[in-house]
Amino acid sequence: MAFKRYVETFDDGPGGWVRVVDNVQPPAALPVREGALWSFGPWWVDYNHAPPGAGYLQLLMCLNTKGPFGEYLREVGGDNRFVTGGFSRDLTDAVVSVRIKGELEAAGTRVCVLIQGALDGVVTGWIHSGQTIEVRTDYSDQSIRLCPDESQWTCLGARHDRQEYYGRTPLNRILADVNVNLYLILFPVTPRPMGTLAGDPHRLRPGKDYPVWPSSIAQGYVAVDTIQIAYP
Repeated sequence: MAFKRYVETFDDGPGGWVRVVDNVQPPAALPVREGALWSFGPWWVDYNHAPPGAGYLQLLMCLNTKGPFGEYLREVGGDNRFVTGGFSRDLTDAVVSVRIKGELEAAGTRVCVLIQGALDGVVTGWIHSGQTIEVRTDYSDQSIRLCPDESQWTCLGARHDRQEYYGRTPLNRILADVNVNLYLILFPVTPRPMGTLAGDPHRLRPGKDYPVWPSSIAQGYVAVDTIQIAYP
């Protein structure tokens, strides 16, 4: 059976969408209010992909695309209707549409779609940096086509000590089986250290090894009323 459209309205809970807090803590629940999923800052500065990777991220919301799921993840995220609905993980040329609003002090970031897939034990993330989502104070409907054109994307790569886990698999292979997760993220993030650091700051972890100026990273909130994936 061919499924042509995944639709999540959040009218019956978060639908499997969660918030990644950091590298250590388990995923956290995202609140559902007025039929929308809300993500409030401050958001963790994800340093897993610091240079020589693509850089830093802030993670708004995440949907795991492959089960099975443990009891905890089901508790915080609810029924993952993407997985239980049997929707295809082949997102080549699929269109991701969101009805979104919020207020951001963006600090130069944009809301982007991130896909991640694993192949031969290596996880590869690709950010659709060629098309981004604008956050306005009132709801707006916006769409991004997940085209297999690498010039429209940024491969995440990995920081110096995560290169055994994160790598670079060609975009078309990841799009054909997005078997880890799909995110809405903020990118690019440029954390600015408070004070002077000795040595290469990218070998340290912002927010953990040194404090950052809040004005240098995005602040605010984002609400998503509906998210859809339309298959070609």
